[in-house]
Amino acid sequence: MAVTFHVRSNSFPSRTHPQAAHVNEQLARLRSSEEASTSSSSSICQRINNIQELHESLDKLICLPVTQQALSQEQNKKAVEQLLDGSLRILDLCNMSKDGLSDMKESLMEIQSILRRKRGDLSEEVKKYLASRKAVKRTFQKVQKSLKVTHAEDKNEESLAVFGEAEAVTIALFDSLFSYISGSKTCGKWSAVSKLMNKKKVTCEAQANEFTRVDSEFKSENTLKMEDVQILESFIQDLEDGLESLSKSLIKYRVSILNTLGH
Repeated sequence: MAVTFHVRSNSFPSRTHPQAAHVNEQLARLRSSEEASTSSSSSICQRINNIQELHESLDKLICLPVTQQALSQEQNKKAVEQLLDGSLRILDLCNMSKDGLSDMKESLMEIQSILRRKRGDLSEEVKKYLASRKAVKRTFQKVQKSLKVTHAEDKNEESLAVFGEAEAVTIALFDSLFSYISGSKTCGKWSAVSKLMNKKKVTCEAQANEFTRVDSEFKSENTLKMEDVQILESFIQDLEDGLESLSKSLIKYRVSILNTLGH
């Protein structure tokens, strides 16, 4: 899944507009937060919210006449098509994430029901959950291998650089999200984008979190804690809510581009 990363351009007129300045500030905060923090449930949810707000701002930026002019120019046709393709890929990532989370949450709810009622086949339901976890991890890790950001060299595309930057930080979010859910090795210091751009080698380490904690407890039922199951289910719900809001903003953003093109 190659993602075109457009280089910055200070020549884009709309960047002097307050809305363009706001978008640049949001991008800067996203880069800064990635550099400064390690992954946690709260930071992941906050990044999803920030990305959702970024796309709302991009949608407003598209409404500016100068942006619409840039999107409509024949010389930018290829770049715009790449942006539309990119928005579809990101929507696919949203849907894939929501589907995987929904499967896990359904099993967790059934496990909680069995624990509360103290009857039912707990072992069988735990096996179902671990099987769903294995399938989700396999899918996410396969997708991560195909995530890649490349530079666009066509100078005609520089006027749309801010949209390419937004796409890159969004892809980086999903790379981090998939690693977090899978409990796979994670990296810091803006390494998600660095890795995707093949800029440098980064040091990674395995992470322990709500998902891996419950995995360990389920594999040893003697240590199973209802509280940890509830915490994980609540976190999954927060992720689902955030991804749903992001999906809606992405759809609106994509429609705005299409409307500008008169599709």
